[in-house]
Amino acid sequence: MYLARVIGRVVTTQRYPGLDGVALQWVQPLDESGADMGDALVAAAVVSTGPGDLVHYVDGREGALACPETFVPVDAAIIGYVEEAVAFGRDLARPPEPKLERQRADGAERA
Repeated sequence: MYLARVIGRVVTTQRYPGLDGVALQWVQPLDESGADMGDALVAAAVVSTGPGDLVHYVDGREGALACPETFVPVDAAIIGYVEEAVAFGRDLARPPEPKLERQRADGAERA
């Protein structure tokens, strides 16, 4: 099992038989400290998840076996929603806050 954050949804115009009703999510794998690790990938969501959610997923043959109909061409499947995970004092279940850049314009700081 691996940890990832859902970063988007994937919409398809055609589906393989057996994948009807299975949502496809764009996920970013995370390392043990919650930092991005490797390239993002598409995973079949066998549980209800959406952008910003922290999830755990399996890949390879286990990904296909996690789907409602087995032996479908799936390489990764989201199998659980992570409610709480703490690493190095930081709650990984909360999405990282965007960094605000401060600029000096006419002697004033803006956020």
